[in-house]
Amino acid sequence: MANILGGIAVSHTPTIGFAVDHHKQQDPAWAPIFQSFEPLQRWLEEKKPDALVYIFNDHVTAFFFDHYSTFTLGIDSQYDVADEGGGPRCLPPVQGNAALSRHIGASLMADEFDMSFFMDKKLDHGLFSPLSALLPWDEAQGWPTAVIPLQIGVLQFPVPSARRCYKLGQALRRAIESFPEDINVAIVATGGLSHQVHGERCGFNNPDWDAQFVDMLVNDPEKLTEMTLGEYAELGGMEGSEVIMWLVMRGALSANVTETWRDYYLPSMTGIATLILENNARLPPRRYPDAPSPAYGAAAGRGGETAGNLSFYPRAQPEWLAA
Repeated sequence: MANILGGIAVSHTPTIGFAVDHHKQQDPAWAPIFQSFEPLQRWLEEKKPDALVYIFNDHVTAFFFDHYSTFTLGIDSQYDVADEGGGPRCLPPVQGNAALSRHIGASLMADEFDMSFFMDKKLDHGLFSPLSALLPWDEAQGWPTAVIPLQIGVLQFPVPSARRCYKLGQALRRAIESFPEDINVAIVATGGLSHQVHGERCGFNNPDWDAQFVDMLVNDPEKLTEMTLGEYAELGGMEGSEVIMWLVMRGALSANVTETWRDYYLPSMTGIATLILENNARLPPRRYPDAPSPAYGAAAGRGGETAGNLSFYPRAQPEWLAA
């Protein structure tokens, strides 16, 4: 079975990608960003995850408001870099893991999350800005690990609640830990921290709230799920409310985690944070009284065994789908 190593949380401001592209490592104004990412780089190098489940939001680059989904999972084998107006960044495409993606998608749907799925979409700074600072890459060799992109629709209301994001993380854990291959997976959450880029509050930051949010994320995530989106916007700025995506990562981890790194830097418009959480326990996926019914498994899973049917599901299925 697949194993969740832990979780990483990072801001995804485009300034991170700018600093990478312009080699700002020694610039005093930019050096703290790179120093903040170094422990994350070392952690990923040490743990060597086979895949990253990467939680982010698009910025109306590939996902538009004419058909805007709440939770959208990439099921492709490769994801290219989007052109956000100045030409695409000189980064290689990141490789996916279609079998793992489709398994996760099947499990989340059976766990009563109405997912959308995408292929052939280029991804923007929400994914590639922090990724280019997290992992070594080479134009010829690409990236050292596969990425499973999970796009959260936080730009256009109605937006999923903090509680819904946390529950998605719990379902994501059940999905990953039921994948039959012996692989290691890390969860990466992006976004935030406090910032607002429109209206009279443009330029708003709240470092005190940023610190409190991370404290609660580590030690009392359930408390964060009780907050409304309005409260998140008031405390962290309208765009800063995207930190609810961090709750997806936290929900996918054990109740008690070990925090091995935390940092915060506010160079301009957005509070840039980095965080590493490691799982303290690995238990089999829980079965709930309202778990997917055998009828669902028969209809959705076994239908693929009928000659002439083209099933969404790969050969490896969650146990409760194959039962």
